[in-house]
Amino acid sequence: MFNFFKKQFITFDVAEAWQLGFQDPATPVIEGIINFHHDLIFFLTIIVIFISWMLIRCVFFFNEKKIYKPETFVHGTLIEIIWTTIPAFILLIIAIPSFALLYSMDEIIDPILTLKVIGNQWYWSYEYSDNYENINEYLFFDSYMIQEEDLDLGQFRLLEVDNRTIVPTNTHIRVIITSSDVLHSWAVPSLGIKLDACPGRLNQTSMFIKREGVFYGQCSEICGVNHGFMPIVIESVSLENYITWLNNKIEFNS
Repeated sequence: MFNFFKKQFITFDVAEAWQLGFQDPATPVIEGIINFHHDLIFFLTIIVIFISWMLIRCVFFFNEKKIYKPETFVHGTLIEIIWTTIPAFILLIIAIPSFALLYSMDEIIDPILTLKVIGNQWYWSYEYSDNYENINEYLFFDSYMIQEEDLDLGQFRLLEVDNRTIVPTNTHIRVIITSSDVLHSWAVPSLGIKLDACPGRLNQTSMFIKREGVFYGQCSEICGVNHGFMPIVIESVSLENYITWLNNKIEFNS
């Protein structure tokens, strides 16, 4: 495996056993998703407590042992207005930040780098073509999962690949995703990215990685018998190290 940055100290963002929360965020998008999730949990907690309190009171105070004669009313205009208006108001409060988050996820801000991702049965292909106009060279490589018997000590089972995707930090990156055969899904939890790879169609997203590290993901669309063996490994490095890696990789493939 080509490991140009082996000697550097790198953090690994990967799922842990019995993990219930999110992975550490590395982009503004996943930070917004986590904050929005916490806001939703706040509203859900209040609603669950309130509804549970009402149910307990109804069960405890309104039963045939305490109230022998049932009430005869069938509706109440005031209570109908209250339990229609309050949920609508809560949904409106939730909708405003969710729309802002969705808009920010789709926004492409003058990308410096374009990464093309191609899903195949059952591996990923990556293409760097921004430098083609300058040196008539572009970088294209496949990324396969490393088999369990070939793993080095400390590597993650079912998540390591033979060719990591190297990208620079603090850089606006456009990601174009497609497929050569069936539906796939390119998903990296720490980056807040999950986008379908559709044959004959180009889907687009962006990422702005704020720190150096190695981020693991997997195909999240059932695409065949080896669907569970299509890992994704994104390694973010400084811009200087990225340029060095890109030049060396192009020379190596020439």
